[in-house]
Amino acid sequence: MTSRASTPNASRRGVLAGLAAGMAAPGAALAAARRKGEGPEPRFLIVLGGSGGCSIIDSFMAVRESESPNGKILNAWPDSLVQSPGGGPFRAIDFSSKTIGAIPAPFTANQSEFVKRHSSDMMVVTYTGTSVNHAVAEHRSVTGNAAWRGRTLQEATALTFGAGRPIPNVHLINGTSFTDRGTDDSLPSSAFGERVPAPNLWPLSLDGYRGVKGAPDRRLFEAARAFRDGTLDPQSDFARTFAASDRLKRWFELRGAPLRDIEGADLITQLMVHPDSEAMPLKSHGLKSSPLAKKVREAFPAYGFDPIESQAALAFLLIRCGVASTVTLGPENAAVFNKGAALGRSGLSAGDMLNTPIAFDFSHQAHREVQSLMWSRVLSVADRLITLLKSEELAGGKSYWDHSLLYVATEFGRSRNRPEGAMTFGSGHDLNNGALIVSPLANGGRVLGGVDPETLMTYGFDPLSGRPDPGRNMTEAEVFSGILQALGIETPGAGLPDMRVMRRKA
Repeated sequence: MTSRASTPNASRRGVLAGLAAGMAAPGAALAAARRKGEGPEPRFLIVLGGSGGCSIIDSFMAVRESESPNGKILNAWPDSLVQSPGGGPFRAIDFSSKTIGAIPAPFTANQSEFVKRHSSDMMVVTYTGTSVNHAVAEHRSVTGNAAWRGRTLQEATALTFGAGRPIPNVHLINGTSFTDRGTDDSLPSSAFGERVPAPNLWPLSLDGYRGVKGAPDRRLFEAARAFRDGTLDPQSDFARTFAASDRLKRWFELRGAPLRDIEGADLITQLMVHPDSEAMPLKSHGLKSSPLAKKVREAFPAYGFDPIESQAALAFLLIRCGVASTVTLGPENAAVFNKGAALGRSGLSAGDMLNTPIAFDFSHQAHREVQSLMWSRVLSVADRLITLLKSEELAGGKSYWDHSLLYVATEFGRSRNRPEGAMTFGSGHDLNNGALIVSPLANGGRVLGGVDPETLMTYGFDPLSGRPDPGRNMTEAEVFSGILQALGIETPGAGLPDMRVMRRKA
C-alpha cells in the first residue's frame, strides 16, 4: 500500500492523530499546520475519466443546424435540442430517446441543469490530441503528452499537497490508463497512485486486525507482527537473496510505520459507507459506519451496485477525511443496469440502462444517444460530488470545494460526419476535441476557443488573453499546464507554457 513518507515540514503522525481524534472538523489539523507555515494551502484534484471519448460538441460547445452551412451532414444538432442555460457561453443538450442504437432502452438525458448550477465554476478549453488509441490518449490526457518529466497530474498534486495524508493519490476507476503511472521514477513512491479494485469493500483492507472474529488479543497480534518483521523475514532465504531489491525494501517499509499510521487513523471506520445490515454485518464484527455515511448514501443511493456511485462515495470520504489530495474515478466499460431491471417484450423500462457497454465508445454504434446518456451520467455524479464538498467546511469559512478542481479527462473527440439528416448514426475517433474543468480556482464562466461552423472542428485561443484564435490548435501540454497552474503547483525548470487565462487569480 502506498503511503506518504515523512517530510521535514509536516508531521504525518500528528495530522493522523488529529483526524482520528475528531471527525467533527477533520480539516482542523491541516488548517493548523497551514497557519504555522507547515506546507502549502490544501488543494484537491478530482480526475473524472470519460472513457471512450466524450465529445465537447455534443455538450458545452454544441452547434445548431441553423448555424452551420453543412449542418445536415455534420454533427450539428436540431436547433430545438440545443439549450443556452442562463444565456451564458455554454451550450447544453437535453435529449430523450426510446432506444440506444439497436438496444431498446428508453432514457432521458439532461445537461442544462448542471450548467445552471455550476456555470460560474465551469471552464471549457479546446485542444487537439495526438493519439486515437484509447490507452495512449488516456495517459496523455493526464501527462500532457509527457509535458513535465512524464509526471501525471495526480502525481504532481500528491507531491505538492500530499504531506500529512496517508494515501495521497487514490485511483478508484479500473481498466483505464487515466490511472497508469507516469514515467518520472525520481518521484517518491508516495506520489504514485494506490489502486482500489472494489471501493465498497476497500476500507476493510485498511486494518490487519479489526473485523476478524475470534482473533487473538491485539497485543499478541502485534507481537507476532514484530517477530515476523524483526526475526523471520530478515533471516529468510528470500530476503537474503533479494536484499538489494528496492521493491522488497519498499514492501518491508510499508508494513511498518505507514501501516500502523493508517490503522491508527481508524480509516476502516472513517471510509465505511455501508450501514450495518444482514448483508454487511459490521456490528457483529466490531465495526461501524463512517459518521458521514448516511449523508453519502443519500447523495449516492446506488453505491451498492453502480460502480461510479461507489467510487464517488469513497472519493468524497477520502478528501473529506484528510486521506487523499487527489482521486480518480469515472464510468467503467461494463454495461450497468438499474437495480431490478428486467428485459421485457418491449425492451428495458425507461432509465434502466445506466451505463452503455464500453462507456462513451459505444458511440461507434449510436453516437448521439450514447453521448447524451453518458454525459448526463458523468455530470450527475460530478454535481453530487461537488454538492457534498460544498457542504463541508475545510477551514476559515471555506468549503472543501473552494480548494478543489474537477477535470473531466478523455481520450479524444468523435468524427463529425453523419448521413444526411440522420439522428441515429455511428462515429469514429478524432483527435480534435475539448475538455471540461470545473473549479473555483479556474477562470470559470468561460469557453476558451471556438468551433468552425463549416467543419465543426474546434480551434484554439491565446493562452494569456483568451482571445479566440481560429488558426491555432491547443495542445495536451497546454491543458496540462493550465490545470497545474490553476491548482497553484509550481513547476520550476519544466518549461511549461504560461496559461494565464485558465487561472482565476492570474
